[in-house]
Amino acid sequence: MVDLTSPPGPEDTLVELALKVLHVADPWEKANVSDAAVKLWRSGEVRAIYREGVTHPVPDKPARSDKVRLLAPGAMPRRGKGGSLESRRSIVHSLCHIESWAVDLSWDIIARFAQPGASAGAGPEGYGMPREFFDDFVTVADDECRHFRLLAARLEAMGSHYGAMPAHDGLWESAERTAGSLPARLAVEHCAHEARGLDVLPQTIARMRRGGDEDTAALLEGTVYPEEITHCAAGVRWLKHLHARAGEADGAWALEARKHENVAGFFHALMTGNFGSLKPPFNHAARAEAGFDPTWYLPLARAQGSAAAAPEAGASVAGAPQGGEAQAAGV
Repeated sequence: MVDLTSPPGPEDTLVELALKVLHVADPWEKANVSDAAVKLWRSGEVRAIYREGVTHPVPDKPARSDKVRLLAPGAMPRRGKGGSLESRRSIVHSLCHIESWAVDLSWDIIARFAQPGASAGAGPEGYGMPREFFDDFVTVADDECRHFRLLAARLEAMGSHYGAMPAHDGLWESAERTAGSLPARLAVEHCAHEARGLDVLPQTIARMRRGGDEDTAALLEGTVYPEEITHCAAGVRWLKHLHARAGEADGAWALEARKHENVAGFFHALMTGNFGSLKPPFNHAARAEAGFDPTWYLPLARAQGSAAAAPEAGASVAGAPQGGEAQAAGV
């Protein structure tokens, strides 16, 4: 067995690197281990994705710091609209918490769905994802570590720190519900939660500017927002890939995918079973940049006024968020 407490090294596989990240509780140390894993993969020192004949158990929940007080999503205090320093701190703290979870989610999708036989719905041969899939999610992990550090530093500059306020683990609850299905994980985490983040981040940016916090607004607008578009794009790209190859694949997921003539229909089925409806308004421009066709999300929109109004970057977005990343954005 691999010692998951040992530093990442060239003798590891990518799955083992991922498990080492998931094993670390402290978020800053987790980011450091993630950095080392990313470097080993990108340099080519680690080439093997998984170890033949070995299936490592993936933890139901990654190690997490006990310094952040957790509440149920419905019990979270209101964060306000960014008009006060305390409100802006609360919003940045929630985003920092989201990014810390996003690091774990990026490595979990690698560890959980790379190994043949590790996912019940994949069939005995697993999903057989190409190397480019793993490249994409290593990049996502790298981005999320950077976002976490930048937001944590910003929070300290505002006179607070990560762990000073309560948070919730709604994103991981979705991950637990989709632990047996890669298509469901891509649909819910990357094509629903992260896409909702694209819908609400422009409002968060505008609120920071109205509150006089240009530093946070610039960080969100110049770094977090554009990189989150690429993360959604990874979810869209690989869900399309799975649907396209379902005809030649085994497993329950492929049987379900073959029922749907197009990937939008497959996405709707995955959402109906694992998430539900989507809350408008939608950021059509950002979603289009990520590869979403409106036929993916408009049929799932909750009936609510003019659902199709699209916010521009930096503009105010009406409406409350739905779950996960959007809740954490404090709107």
